[in-house]
Amino acid sequence: MTRALVLFAHPCPESFSAALHTTVVDTLTERGWDVDDCDLNAEGFTPVLTEAERRGYHDEPENIGPVSDYVERVRTADALIMVFPVWNFGYPAILKGFLDRVFLPGVSFRLEEGKVKPNLTHIKRLAAVTTYGGTRTRAFLVGDPPRKCVTRAVWHVCRPQKMRYLALYDMNRASDTKRGGFLASVGREMREF
Repeated sequence: MTRALVLFAHPCPESFSAALHTTVVDTLTERGWDVDDCDLNAEGFTPVLTEAERRGYHDEPENIGPVSDYVERVRTADALIMVFPVWNFGYPAILKGFLDRVFLPGVSFRLEEGKVKPNLTHIKRLAAVTTYGGTRTRAFLVGDPPRKCVTRAVWHVCRPQKMRYLALYDMNRASDTKRGGFLASVGREMREF
């Protein structure tokens, strides 16, 4: 059975991101996957890397102490699906903080002679489901940091066999039909993921 860690990062339960999150979780559950649904806001995850955590960042395995439960959830996942809106051309702070605090040396990567080596290679599938307020062109002009972070940085530490980046651009002007079409597309993608 595939175990999926779904990281959800939006504070409002009535948001379109919440609808996307529900679609992801429900579809994977219907497929018989073991879904670890991690709603970062609902769980009260603290995204701020403290001074003590930063000073002990490279001290393995003690560095995992403050976030050991989340580290265990990452370590037992076969798939990682991130559901989040793009705000100010980046991740919501709570998701960025999760990556800062949980994707630690000895967890998501190893440092060998100063080079980052992947350490989450048990994650065979990686996906992001996201929305952008602006157009794809606007995102492209600023380098589309969230896309690059998922498809390069997170991808690098996992080296998954399957990768999907599902984005609805121009959310600020999206009609009900466009949003519904994207929800349906996400459902199809998760059925085949």
